[in-house]
Amino acid sequence: MLDIRFIKENKDIVEAGAKKKHIDVDIAGLIALDDKRRSLMAAVEKKRAEQNAFNEKISRAASAERTAFIADMKKLKDSMQKEENELKEVMKQWHLLMLAVPNIPDMSVPEGANEDENREVKAWGDKPQFSFQPKNHIELMETLGMVDFERGAKTHGFRGYFLKGAGADLSWALWNYARDFFGGRKFNPFIVPAIVKKEFFYGTGHLPREADDLYHTQDEDYLSGTAEVPMMAYHSGELFRAADLPKRYLAFSPCFRREAGSYSKDTKGLIRVHEFFKLEQLVLCEAEHATSVALHEEINRNFEEFVESLGLPYRRLLICGGDLSASKVKQYDTEAWFPAEGKYRELSSASYYHDFQARRFNIKYDDGEKRRYVHSLNCTAVATPRIIAAIVENFQEADGIVKIPGVLQKYFGKSVITK
Repeated sequence: MLDIRFIKENKDIVEAGAKKKHIDVDIAGLIALDDKRRSLMAAVEKKRAEQNAFNEKISRAASAERTAFIADMKKLKDSMQKEENELKEVMKQWHLLMLAVPNIPDMSVPEGANEDENREVKAWGDKPQFSFQPKNHIELMETLGMVDFERGAKTHGFRGYFLKGAGADLSWALWNYARDFFGGRKFNPFIVPAIVKKEFFYGTGHLPREADDLYHTQDEDYLSGTAEVPMMAYHSGELFRAADLPKRYLAFSPCFRREAGSYSKDTKGLIRVHEFFKLEQLVLCEAEHATSVALHEEINRNFEEFVESLGLPYRRLLICGGDLSASKVKQYDTEAWFPAEGKYRELSSASYYHDFQARRFNIKYDDGEKRRYVHSLNCTAVATPRIIAAIVENFQEADGIVKIPGVLQKYFGKSVITK
């Protein structure tokens, strides 16, 4: 959420940012509504002061005067009640409009209407060259006894799966390797809840825009699609000292997404599934743009180095304005090469938000002069099972076996997966 004072003082910048993100928002209407809100608040406060004065007069008045004072106070209370009711309705509208105002994208974010206009800014690694037609991860993993889609669909339904045998072992190997890899970079490990109160999804910006992609319970709590949500909630309403920052977390959680907008996409395999597991990097830092930029590059580079250590070819995308969500200032996506498809697929996103999320969560720090909202950032550390699909496709052999990347072998216990 942006500060209403900032919005009013920088109307043109806010409107330009919304336009770059292809988001329609009525800034002029919000400003007019805010003026009305402030006017009503002042009027209500004035009447409350008058009511207090009447109470003083009534307590000291003679009985003849008291009757007149009580009659006047009743008129005042009726008038105040009307304005309080109007203020309540205005506040509802004001909050809805404030939630609709998107964060301002960084100047380096390219123009573009949708994901087709995201910009490739880096490519790493040599794509594997095969002397045979490479198989996709579905065929490889079913043949090697790593996955069971048929029983997954029977048990869960559409997009259901069981990882088993080497598929389950490879998941644990990746999680344990990621724990060591990122643990050496000053991240504090957490295992977090996946069921989170609805209000915190508004805090991160996942609601209201992503409502169709979230699962929710009968108690109107929601199942999180990323550990970002519970980790931001962890510090909601808290005040840090400047010396406490940055806070660096590596959070593990089950994740849930309905994939509501992609029903016809990737209907088979492990690319789009309803439930998966993820380790997430999350950082809270001081309110300096340069600090956010440096940490954003750092956490994104952490993931690139993780992928490089596995030997997976990848590319980095700079997300364009039209594909950048309302809450974000800037985002990189890291995509690995999938040989059977002949294209890159996303493995990670790295984003920063300035104080957009922290304002909603009321997370501040004291810098010695004043209290400021922290800046927040996050980036995937590793998400399974999609990365498993990338590994088996890139490291397959002509006879159907799959080699295990060297860094995973001590965690997996073997150097190859065979029938």
